[in-house]
Amino acid sequence: MIRRKFMVPVSATHMLSTIFFVLCSVLYCSARDTITPEDWLSNDGGTLVSANQTFELGFFFPKERFNKGKYIGIWYYRLEPKTVVWVANRNDPLPDDSVGALAIADDGNLKLVNESGAAYWFTNVGSSSSMGRVAKLMDSGNFVLSDNRSGEILWQSFKYPTDTFLPGMIMEGSLTLTSWVSPVDPTPGSYTFQQDADKDQYIILKDSVVRYWRSEESEGMGSAAAELLSNFSKTSKSTGSVPSSYTRLVMNFTGEIRYLGWDNYRKEWSAFWWAPQDRCSVLNACGNFGSCNVNNEFMCKCLPGFEPKSLERWTDGDFSDGCSKKTTLCGDTFLILKMIKVRKYDIELSGKDESECRRECLKTCHCRAYAGVGTIQRGRASTPPKCWIWSEDLGSLQEYYTDGYNLSLRVAKSDIESTVRNCETCGTNLIPYPLSTGPNCGDPLYFSFRCDNATDQVWFALPNDRYRVTSITPERSKFLIQVNDIDNCEARNSQDKKILQLNPPFGIASWCNSDTGNSSSSMPMKGRYEIEISWDPPPEPVCNSATDCKDWPNSSCRTQNRTRRCFCNQNFKWNSFSLNCTQDGGNLAEPPTPANQKSSSSSSALVVVVGIVIAVVVVALLCIIGCIAYFRKRTISKREENRTNPGLHLYHSESRVKDLIDSEQFKEDDKKGIDVPFFDLEDILAATNHFSDANKLGQGGFGPVYKGKFPEGREIAVKRLSRASGQGLQEFKNEVVLIAKLQHRNLVRLLGYCVEGDEKILLYEYMPNKSLDSFIFDRILCLLLNWEKRFDIILGIARGLLYLHQDSRLKIIHRDLKTSNILLDDEMNPKISDFGLARIFESKQVEASTNRVVGTYGYMSPEYALDGFFSEKSDVFSFGVVVLEIISGKRNTRSYQSDRNLSLLAHAWKLWKEDRVLELMDQTLSETCNTNEFLRCMNVGLLCVQEDPSDRPTMAVAVVMLSSDTATLPVPKQPAFVVRRDLSSSASSSSKPEASLNSEFLATIEEGR
Repeated sequence: MIRRKFMVPVSATHMLSTIFFVLCSVLYCSARDTITPEDWLSNDGGTLVSANQTFELGFFFPKERFNKGKYIGIWYYRLEPKTVVWVANRNDPLPDDSVGALAIADDGNLKLVNESGAAYWFTNVGSSSSMGRVAKLMDSGNFVLSDNRSGEILWQSFKYPTDTFLPGMIMEGSLTLTSWVSPVDPTPGSYTFQQDADKDQYIILKDSVVRYWRSEESEGMGSAAAELLSNFSKTSKSTGSVPSSYTRLVMNFTGEIRYLGWDNYRKEWSAFWWAPQDRCSVLNACGNFGSCNVNNEFMCKCLPGFEPKSLERWTDGDFSDGCSKKTTLCGDTFLILKMIKVRKYDIELSGKDESECRRECLKTCHCRAYAGVGTIQRGRASTPPKCWIWSEDLGSLQEYYTDGYNLSLRVAKSDIESTVRNCETCGTNLIPYPLSTGPNCGDPLYFSFRCDNATDQVWFALPNDRYRVTSITPERSKFLIQVNDIDNCEARNSQDKKILQLNPPFGIASWCNSDTGNSSSSMPMKGRYEIEISWDPPPEPVCNSATDCKDWPNSSCRTQNRTRRCFCNQNFKWNSFSLNCTQDGGNLAEPPTPANQKSSSSSSALVVVVGIVIAVVVVALLCIIGCIAYFRKRTISKREENRTNPGLHLYHSESRVKDLIDSEQFKEDDKKGIDVPFFDLEDILAATNHFSDANKLGQGGFGPVYKGKFPEGREIAVKRLSRASGQGLQEFKNEVVLIAKLQHRNLVRLLGYCVEGDEKILLYEYMPNKSLDSFIFDRILCLLLNWEKRFDIILGIARGLLYLHQDSRLKIIHRDLKTSNILLDDEMNPKISDFGLARIFESKQVEASTNRVVGTYGYMSPEYALDGFFSEKSDVFSFGVVVLEIISGKRNTRSYQSDRNLSLLAHAWKLWKEDRVLELMDQTLSETCNTNEFLRCMNVGLLCVQEDPSDRPTMAVAVVMLSSDTATLPVPKQPAFVVRRDLSSSASSSSKPEASLNSEFLATIEEGR
């Protein structure tokens, strides 16, 4: 520690401050490039400037509006805009109200400390004397700590880069470039650039584990970027003593590695090379067996004979799962896919021509594809005969790639031809029946498609123009075409509609591809729009003779309206979806027959119809009689049960439910009226492995919570009442009885319960994402909750609370609403849980009181905490606190700003009064936040936490204010609990034995259970 400089007795504080700033002003009156044990760098505006005035080192704010604090960084000297190339304390910024200094400490390390000596960053080169040590900023941008006596370099910033690689660095070993989180936040982001295990290749990783881009499987490194990484890396000197040019390699927060050069004429940075170059250059962008086309709005499609592994995720634009074969057949058919880019081959066989290559591939079912002699296009250079075989799944596929392969893909014929009249595939495009690319396939009515054999592209031909087909979806009878002529697809006019004049069997399904799933790219395709076209179900297939109908059983080749088709035989009907003749009780699809056959056909049809009508009437009468008998028997049975089991009536009114909850025992008769199953303790022990610690999910006020799994595979959450818990039988019965009566998508669902001996157990639906507080208060997990998701969570909580207060059969006051009691399902939908402290109100009851105030500090309303009065407005207060926590990412039980007595409510109120509301926003939301919705949420949150309950809105009003863009919101009054008098007071909550509260409650707003 730098104890002699920064740790001093309290009596010397004033003297130290005076000496500190006077000394700094003297030291920095002229530019310097070194730090010594006697001369440190403070945050009063002083900087280090390299000898030739190339780089500058000092304190900086990334962006004033969203700053997290102060950082030590290096940037180009007097270059505007400021371009930071290195950050020391990117994980731990110095608070903006602190006095900081960068100094050489007594142990010889470089340290960034505040006025009290607390370290925010240090070099960690081992403890030694600081004598003779000096830190110097070089003209290369390298910041070097060395021993002046021996000349030994002890530490240098070039070995610990952030997101920028400068000339003079060495790209070796574990050196990585890690992106910023955003342009204004230097915290380590999601993308890292480093040398791959193959030393000649480089790789970008996403979230440290996902391979996002690799130079070998992409377009390689740009020549200038490769020279920067390789040529400079071969030098033996690593201090970068030679002044660097204004070029740099940056790992951008968007996932691109960019080689930039300073354009002195335009006064800006120009990108000479970057990767990935486009959407399809991302490593395996469409998953295995998925081909990528950068020119398509929906960029991915499965290869012919393959289908998405997860159709739902594929439609939503998530292609990571890729595609799989439609059947398990090996197949003996090969489709030639031209100009295809694919990952590196698995096997190379020299001296094999194409026919030999094909035979080699057919020898094993593991062979997926091959490329033989004459099918490899590498410019004009000739290649010796060879055979490349892919035995593993095909990945990183890209269509229409100039230097791609002519790939022979192995498929089963049945996977690509649903009928004998299917047209041949066109490259990666499967042409389903009835679409036609020629007179000998498909249906003549659908002969509007052309296959360009040179490029394997499909075109939709119209009399006045043709349009490229980007994808065909047989399951939906629709395809997409790309149109370049429409300036604005959304604002099309009558002139635009004249561009596409379609006649049956084709029609426009969607002008802007609005119902085909999410676009797979956030990049706009300027000047190009994809229009969805549908086709009508096809009629019977055409034929010339009876042999043409052999593949359509139960049909005959006949002429109708001068067209010969395979019309279905008598008692069969043409099914245009399954493309065959199906038995349907009559000759409903039979074409007109000769006059001598009409009467017999009509007679047989009439007999069939009469028979069906009689059968339907008889079945209907039997069903009616059966239903009457069933309901009569059920009514009699219920009457008998009611005489012997009065417990069944326990829940038919609010007062009956309250009687059960208020009773002091859990009787056997009580179980008969509960709407959820009773589980044996033995089954629960087996599901949780006897409540093993490995299955423990967490600890609540009720007791521990475990994950369980029944033999059939169903996962559950098991809450076990702890003997040490402050809750008891009443809270347990609260949960069993109340939740069993409540059914809402935003309330957690109770699956069952168990009462055996001293064990009291509740079984809930399992929530894989646990509780809301584990996300919004975690600086990593909070990134998963963008603004749209947080706003949906706020609305879901509001609707769930409205249901409890107004829409359920029982009017419920929760009394313990907080972020840890909001559970998230696998789709991040919120569900309110923990009804152990809830209370039932009579339908017209407004308020109640209690002598036992329980709940969680920070979320309790003042009238409840201080006087014991609770109502639905108490829950409204808790909801307001939760809203402010969700949008700010801060706990109400913490202190904020320099005034350590300001809670989150006071902090929000201060920003509201000073018209600085956006400063409350969680910094991770800066890119996705809808400003209007944020302001609405903050306004509603402050309205809900007003001190007077009568000023707070009901949940019905709150839901309307949150949901409506046009509603005029009232101006909030000062919230409750603005000032806390004593932060050291201990907290109480429902997780501990309940205690009475006094007027000092304001001093105990701390984190609850």
